[in-house]
Amino acid sequence: MSMFPNSDPAHLAFTEDTIRNEMENEEQNLVKELVALSTRDRIRAIRDLPMSFEEKKHIRSQVLTFKSAKQSRQFTCFADCSENMSLSFRRCGYNVRSARQTLELWQGIMKEIGGTFGTSVLSYFVFLKWLLMFNIFSFLVNFGFITIPALVYDPSPNIPLNVSFRGLEILTGAGYFNYTVMYYGGYSNETLVGLSDYNMQLAYFFTIALYMVLCGIALIFSMASSFKKNYVLADSSSSSAWQLLCSWDFNITNERAVKQRKNNLRVQLKESLSERAQGELLTLSEKLKHFGIHLGSWFLSTGLAVGCGVGIYYLCIYEKMHTTDAANWSLLQEAETLLVPFVVSLINLGVPLFYSLFNTFEHYSSQRKQIYALVVRNVLLKMSILGVLCYYWMNVVAEKFSCWESMVGQALYRLVIFDFFFLMLGSFFGEFLRNVMGRRLLPCLGVPEFDVARNVLELIYAQTLAWIGIYFSPLLPAIQILKFFILFYLKKVSLTQNCQPPRRSGRAAQMQTIFIALLFFPFFVGALSIVAYTAWSLTPSEQCGPFRGLNNTFSVVEVWIDKLETIPGSQWVVWIFQNVIRSEIFYFFITLIIIVVIYIFWQVTQGRKQLIVQLRQQIINEGRDKSFLLEKLQNLQKSHKKPKQKNHNKRASRRSDEHSSGGQSNSNAMVQALLARQRIEDEEERHRAGGVPVPSDISNSSALAQAMLARQRAEDQNKDSYQMSDRHSSSSIALTHSIQVAMVQGRDENYGMSGLSENPVNTSSAVTQAMQARRRAEQHRADDTDDLPSSVSSVMMQVMQARQRAEELPQNPAPAGSSALIQAMLARQQAQNEYDDGY
Repeated sequence: MSMFPNSDPAHLAFTEDTIRNEMENEEQNLVKELVALSTRDRIRAIRDLPMSFEEKKHIRSQVLTFKSAKQSRQFTCFADCSENMSLSFRRCGYNVRSARQTLELWQGIMKEIGGTFGTSVLSYFVFLKWLLMFNIFSFLVNFGFITIPALVYDPSPNIPLNVSFRGLEILTGAGYFNYTVMYYGGYSNETLVGLSDYNMQLAYFFTIALYMVLCGIALIFSMASSFKKNYVLADSSSSSAWQLLCSWDFNITNERAVKQRKNNLRVQLKESLSERAQGELLTLSEKLKHFGIHLGSWFLSTGLAVGCGVGIYYLCIYEKMHTTDAANWSLLQEAETLLVPFVVSLINLGVPLFYSLFNTFEHYSSQRKQIYALVVRNVLLKMSILGVLCYYWMNVVAEKFSCWESMVGQALYRLVIFDFFFLMLGSFFGEFLRNVMGRRLLPCLGVPEFDVARNVLELIYAQTLAWIGIYFSPLLPAIQILKFFILFYLKKVSLTQNCQPPRRSGRAAQMQTIFIALLFFPFFVGALSIVAYTAWSLTPSEQCGPFRGLNNTFSVVEVWIDKLETIPGSQWVVWIFQNVIRSEIFYFFITLIIIVVIYIFWQVTQGRKQLIVQLRQQIINEGRDKSFLLEKLQNLQKSHKKPKQKNHNKRASRRSDEHSSGGQSNSNAMVQALLARQRIEDEEERHRAGGVPVPSDISNSSALAQAMLARQRAEDQNKDSYQMSDRHSSSSIALTHSIQVAMVQGRDENYGMSGLSENPVNTSSAVTQAMQARRRAEQHRADDTDDLPSSVSSVMMQVMQARQRAEELPQNPAPAGSSALIQAMLARQQAQNEYDDGY
């Protein structure tokens, strides 16, 4: 249906040449805009064009051609060399970037995992690689600023003679390792004298503090960037639309994975479409039943987490009772220290598997809620375990052991080692044995899926142990690096051999954001709180470590400030420390400013949300307006077509009525003409009987006049039928009047002659006057309308010519009059037929 009812569709349609010309004009305009940009901006603009690679290459070639044609053909040597150098540097940059991507750690393995299992599984390995980079940075910082100076100052550790390496230290971390730089107690509190003085106390404190601050800033920026990209900018208004249009994973290249992904997408669409319907179909009793099941599950999981924490606390008390503060432990005493990390790792492995069984009788409205519930339960479990352990270390171990920092470092070392072992056991029992059972023994179980959420929480737990232990064991990140490196290949082999892609995969980018958020809070914040509490509140050991003899770790800064007071030119540092850093008002104002900034940003966010809602509503309203205008336009087009059809029908009916009335009037005219002819013949016979001859032109003229008068009466009766009939009637009246005048003049002149002689000159003059009257009538009719057929005038001319030929014949009254009348009637009938055909 055309949008322009008054237009010709043939004129509105774009031809192929027009479309091609339009595209060429757009391409030329784009090329001109790109030529005006700088080289870097032009490359970036071409790269961001929504075109295929071939089209981008074509645009680039057009830009280079246009640019070369625009410039002068006579290049100078300097301009040519600069152009070549710029191109060479640009290509070199591309090659370096490509080589860096090629040399990037695990780049090919990442592509293989993403192509086979999708981005949801790939997010786990990306997160593992990200944590590995964190630990590498931590190791480099600690090893560079703490360990290397200590080794340079004292290369040989102060190990007692009765202590030797027995191999069990690899698991326990005690014994021989207790006197090395592995733990806090292996570092001196002296100022290292060499080329320059190196204060180990300040180095140890500021290195740990700087590392924790940098980790916090990196986590905040990573979380904010990921949240902005995946939540704020992403349109989450319609999950079904996202699943239909944006959820396909283009990294998948394996054919089996593609088919499975299609099936998974189909299942997800069905589930998302049925979620709301299921929620609406639930009755009140069913809702109460589900609420009771959820409440019971949460009570059970929370109670289980609290019970595990209490059990671990009493287990630690039992370990304290069997542990002595001696320099050399026996193998049994060292083996007893493995009980707590073994139980903790066993709980971390078994309880999450027990939580996953809740999904069999718990029914959530969406898969995302189910995953979030499982994640929250695992987080509560791990936080309760870590909270109990930290409480035990800060309150029990710190009071019993003389070098309690090293004891805490050994406990964290054992937790890291056993966590690694149980991760390997989890991959073996949870994935390998499950795969064997699903393929050979119980096919109904099927191939296991890679549980992304559970594995990521294990990584977060391991990294939290490393953050807490950074103060008590500066080289613990080295153990963590080795652990993550082996774990990557172990999980990669287990994934490719034992697992299948997850049937229900969430948004991988948003999952990455959730992982970083969980890593920051509560785990990083909790680790930072433990380290800060240790530095500000607990008293360091008096016999070991760099902070021996101080009231707390932070006192090293006060000692340093006291030394600066004696140095000239350092008074401003002392004033800042005493009046700013140690002032509660400063932190109060900092907190107030942060709160105000957060409130301002929150208001800006709320305003943008309202603006987004208004813009969406405006888009909806514009769509409705366009629909309304299109509907009005269609109605107008339909209403415009209907009057045309009605006028066409009216004209057809009028024409049919006119044809019928014209036929009737023609019949009446024929009858009256025949009657008039009969009367003339009767009068001629009476005159012949009386001996008086009658001129033939009188009889002919009178018959023709009566015929025209009869036609005039028939047309006067039908003048209301159509406007064209009225105009034709006016012309007929003029024609009739002219014929009557000609007849009267001819008759008078014929009777005025001596005897019954004929006057052809007068007769022809009368006929000429009739012809002129007829011509004036036709001109008047031509001014009124252009619809009457021109053949009528030609036929009437034939009538007049027939009349003239009849008058020029010899005086034979009866035959001439009869022949003239017959010719006149035939000509009139032909005129009427052509007039009817004209409509």
